[in-house]
Amino acid sequence: MHAFDYAAASTVRGALDLAGPGSAFLAGGTTLVDLMKLDVMTPDRVIDVNALPLKGIRLHEGALRIGALERMSDVAAHPVVRSIHPMISKALLLSASGQVRNMASIGGNLMQRTRCDYFRDVTSACNKRRPGSGCPALTGVNRNHAVLGTSDSCVATHASDVAVAFVALDAQVVLRSRDGDRVVPLEEFYRLPGGTPDRENVLGPGELIAEVVVPMLPWARHSTYLKIRDRQSYEFALTSVAAAVDVKRGVVQDVRLAAGGVATKPWRLRAVEEALRGGVAIERTFAEAAESAVDEARPLAHNAFKTILLKRAIVRALLETAGAR
Repeated sequence: MHAFDYAAASTVRGALDLAGPGSAFLAGGTTLVDLMKLDVMTPDRVIDVNALPLKGIRLHEGALRIGALERMSDVAAHPVVRSIHPMISKALLLSASGQVRNMASIGGNLMQRTRCDYFRDVTSACNKRRPGSGCPALTGVNRNHAVLGTSDSCVATHASDVAVAFVALDAQVVLRSRDGDRVVPLEEFYRLPGGTPDRENVLGPGELIAEVVVPMLPWARHSTYLKIRDRQSYEFALTSVAAAVDVKRGVVQDVRLAAGGVATKPWRLRAVEEALRGGVAIERTFAEAAESAVDEARPLAHNAFKTILLKRAIVRALLETAGAR
């Protein structure tokens, strides 16, 4: 492992003052430490932020507010989260393992890096890890890679489950720096790879995630998170769908949909949402609307099945949610 300095911060200001080029914040460490062991990430300074006052799960001013240092397991089990936004709880419970969920923070989960094998193998080329070196996944083994939001520089999928649920619910992240706070929609927080896949988000130098803010959506009590994977536990999604549907008298009044496991960032399915609004809440309507989910898909040699899987997952999630009356 690359040598580094370690510092523990007791205040947010102290953590921000310690941050600089080549530094990394440490909370649960379930991603950072793994990547440091592989020499994929080699920070010169690791700043422990576990003592910072960035915790709490509360309803405030029409929104659910979740501190960035809340552990995944605590958020998943919280009665308010389970009651008003069950898709968040389900997404968390389908992530990783119980042991990891007890350690990993919400902020850290949103910041986790891709599980692309080429990214994690320092002997391989990877534009995300070493800009300009190439992307072997384009022509190599790419079964688990993205079909949406890709570029000629990168086709790595985003790994987070709960980020998909948050994007579906129009969540925002509060980013804190020495200049103060700024609020960014989570969907805009993540960058498409384009020609700079090493720039994964809009986080600035010395800036950290302080809080996640989820607007109240009363009918999102009728929501779910469907995750399809090769095995039933401790596995990343081949395809996932976060779905919330408002149905009245058999007609879809409103809907929120996002997908994971198929794109380079959590993927909002706005075209599908638009096609569903005003339609009869039956399987045929759902299937017809789901066709637009893959209009911009760019399948690779080994992952074309994801386009079919995504459409079927959308229908299944909608049927499950629309029936939860």
